[in-house]
Amino acid sequence: MKLTSMDLNAEKNTDHFGFRKALAYRLRDSVHYYQKNGSPMLVLHFPLKLIVIHPFWTSLFESLSSHSFMAFEKILSQVNHGDPIEIEIFLNGLVRKGFLEQEGFSIPAQYPYVTVIIPVRNRPGEIATCLQSLSRLDYPKEKIEVIVIDDASDDNTPDVVSTFPVQLIPLKERRQASCCRNLAAQRAQGEILAFLDSDCVADPLWLRELIPAFSDPSNGAVGGTVDSYYNKKGLDSYEKVKSSLNMGSWSKSSREVNPFFYLPSCNLLVRRALFLQLKGFRKDMHVGEDVDFCWRLQDQGHRIEYRPVGTVYHRHRNTMRQFCARRFDYGTSEPLLQKFHAKRIKQFLVPLPDCTFWGLVLVSIASGWIPLLGLCSLVLLADSLIKFSRIRGKHFPISFSHLLLATFRGYLALFYHCCAFVSRYYLLWAILLGVLAPVGAAIILGAHLLTGIGEFFIKKPSLRLPSFLLYFTLDQLSYQVGVWWGCLKRFCFSPVNPQIVRKSFHNV
Repeated sequence: MKLTSMDLNAEKNTDHFGFRKALAYRLRDSVHYYQKNGSPMLVLHFPLKLIVIHPFWTSLFESLSSHSFMAFEKILSQVNHGDPIEIEIFLNGLVRKGFLEQEGFSIPAQYPYVTVIIPVRNRPGEIATCLQSLSRLDYPKEKIEVIVIDDASDDNTPDVVSTFPVQLIPLKERRQASCCRNLAAQRAQGEILAFLDSDCVADPLWLRELIPAFSDPSNGAVGGTVDSYYNKKGLDSYEKVKSSLNMGSWSKSSREVNPFFYLPSCNLLVRRALFLQLKGFRKDMHVGEDVDFCWRLQDQGHRIEYRPVGTVYHRHRNTMRQFCARRFDYGTSEPLLQKFHAKRIKQFLVPLPDCTFWGLVLVSIASGWIPLLGLCSLVLLADSLIKFSRIRGKHFPISFSHLLLATFRGYLALFYHCCAFVSRYYLLWAILLGVLAPVGAAIILGAHLLTGIGEFFIKKPSLRLPSFLLYFTLDQLSYQVGVWWGCLKRFCFSPVNPQIVRKSFHNV
């Protein structure tokens, strides 16, 4: 029997009888447990990471070293029944860092009242399916209200909505989604606002899986997985793995990732008091308003967290014209976001050893003098030896061979990120300047192809490589045309001109 993405999501946090799994954790298979001076030490070899933990946790990690899932209730007994919330926050941090795996979800002592907010315009069929999915939510019915705000539809959308037990706010003049969400938030009774789009379908466990993240008081907003609703066309398969709404299969938090991290508004849960304090979404932004809101929230000292659960299924634009037009729209938001958030400057970290290595590689290829490649090996070896000398005195259980391999992977990562940046923002120029600068155009096209092939093997789509590269190329071109159009319109070129930050060495 072939399982759909909805079935797979349900299996993740339920057993084969359909009962919800209790929260449990285990060490990832690729993590090794050691002790250092009586303290637990975890080593992840790919990517190479090491963490030393307070001796308080020793008995717990001795038990987890079997790599079997341990129920959270048993974990509490291992740590002398400490504060469950603080313990869960600590373990979730190790999940995000890649040392632990998690299954199931915790059950709050008291579920908060949630208001689901859905803006809609001229989507009678989609809103009906969306509201039907909400009727199947596995969440206390007395703890949830649904507000649909109709943005001056000129069809029977309001009539369809009125057949459901929800609060309908009809507007006589079109105000756009940002304004609609803000108006609904002012009428909401919920402690938590759950924003959902009318072309989305919510998984039954949507709220159950995401609400526990608010047990961390530092979290102001939480988001979950946005999966593809469609599964027929090649474009559907591409969107499933490369949609800009899908934040990936790993947990993330703004406390650890870069300052450009955000959560899409089609699956966004926010504390109502904080949303009103920030005055909601910018009414004058019709694309990128969720990015702007998440950045303003972080600027106020609050955190946002993404969990690869709490799924909603999105009806993406699945015709080529709509697909390209939407990517163009997303691109135009970058210069405007840069205007509103001038302190968020794109930076490109360029470590000196990496640059020396790749500089020698390029000179060797350009000159045809192969012996220069030997110098590349010496740079790699010297860089690895310097790092190894730093950690050897600390008696960390990392072999030189593991460190050498990790250093080389770091070099490859820099090369890949450079190619990805060129593909994302400069592929257009390879086409425009192909005749005038054929060598430069060939370099740009080569970087683009390497990036596309890399993405193909990383994302593992249900597509053949040529088809994936076609969609990927259209994706990149459409987005960067939007970016460059916005840059020219606002005379702001920061999005395509990152700040180069040189580093003498990698941190170990």
